[in-house]
Amino acid sequence: MEVKHTLEFTPNLHKKYLLMVLNGKLPNLSSMDTNRSVFMYFALAGLDLLNELDSIPEKRKQSIIEWIYSLQVVNEEELVSGFQGSTVLNTEENKGQNSPYKWAHIANTYSCLLSLIILGDDLSRVDRRAILNTLRSLQLSNGSFKGAKDGVEDDMRFVFCAASICYILDDWSGMDVERMVSFILNSISYDGGIGQGPELESHSGSTFCAVACLALSKNLHRLTKAQFHALRRWLLLRFGCGFSGRPNKPVDTCYSFWTGGALKILDAYQFIHDNKLNHLYVLMTQDKYGGFSKWVNTISDPMHTYFGLAGMSLMNFGGLNKMFCELNVTRRAHEHLKRVQETWK
Repeated sequence: MEVKHTLEFTPNLHKKYLLMVLNGKLPNLSSMDTNRSVFMYFALAGLDLLNELDSIPEKRKQSIIEWIYSLQVVNEEELVSGFQGSTVLNTEENKGQNSPYKWAHIANTYSCLLSLIILGDDLSRVDRRAILNTLRSLQLSNGSFKGAKDGVEDDMRFVFCAASICYILDDWSGMDVERMVSFILNSISYDGGIGQGPELESHSGSTFCAVACLALSKNLHRLTKAQFHALRRWLLLRFGCGFSGRPNKPVDTCYSFWTGGALKILDAYQFIHDNKLNHLYVLMTQDKYGGFSKWVNTISDPMHTYFGLAGMSLMNFGGLNKMFCELNVTRRAHEHLKRVQETWK
C-alpha cells in the first residue's frame, strides 16, 4: 500500500492526529496498551510543540491528570514505586492496594512525570521519596540502571530516565552520580560515539541519552577535550539528506531529534552542512492525514510524529515551540517545572 505524503507542513493535521492518539482512537496501537502512558506523553509533548494544548478541554486535561495518578504505585516494601505504563494490572480486587507485579517501570515514571508537567500539574501528589528509594534499588554496580525490579534490560536508555527523574524531582539522592558518570565514560566507543553500554556499538539514541545525563547532572566537563571533539564529529557525520542513528544506516525521522538534540546540547548544531534543507527529509515522512513516519512511504506513528516535530523545532521550522533538549520537553514546560521546584524549597 502506498502512503501519500506532502512537503507542505500541516500543523492542523498533526494536531488532529495527536488528539486521536491521546483519545485512544488508533486501533493499530492496541497491542501496545501496557505502554499507554508513553504514547500519552508523545501526544501531549507533540501538542505542546504545536502550541495546541488549549485544544484539550480543561475537563479532559484534569481527567488525564487523574488517570496518571491512578498509575502511581507506592510500595516501599518491594521497592517498586513510581508509575505504571497503563491500568492493565489494576483490577477490582487490587484497587487501591499493592499486589504481585503491580510495579512501576522507570520509563513510564519518566513519561508520567513529564506529562504531568506538560499539563501544568504541581506534582504535589507525587510520592517523591518512594520514587527515589526505588530508583536507588534499580542502579547496578557498574552505574547503569535496569527498567524495573525484574525481567528487564539495563542500558543507557534507563540511565537517562533515572537522571531525568532525579532532575525533575530536584533530588539526586536517587542514584550514585559518580557511578553513573563512570558508566557513561566507559561507554564511549573507539569512534567517538557512545553505545548502550561499554564495548557496544555507537548509536545516536544512546549518545543523546548519555550527553543529556551529563548535562542534567552538570557533568559535561568530565569529557576530555579529545572526547568532546570526537563526540561532536561523530554526531555531525550522521547527517546526510537527513539524520541517521549509526554509520551506513538509512536516515530516520526520530534521529532529527536524537542526533540533533545531542548536537544542540554540545553546541555543535550550527555546523551541520546544508542546514537550510535540513527539514526536507522529515517533511517527506509527513502523512497527508497527519503524523510522521520513520521512513518515506511508510505509515505514521506517535513516536516518529513527536520526534519529527521535536527535530523540526531544533531547525527553527514551522513556528514550533522551542525545546529544552536535555529533558526532551519544551522550554515552556521546563519553565513550569522550575516554578514547581521553587515551591519545594
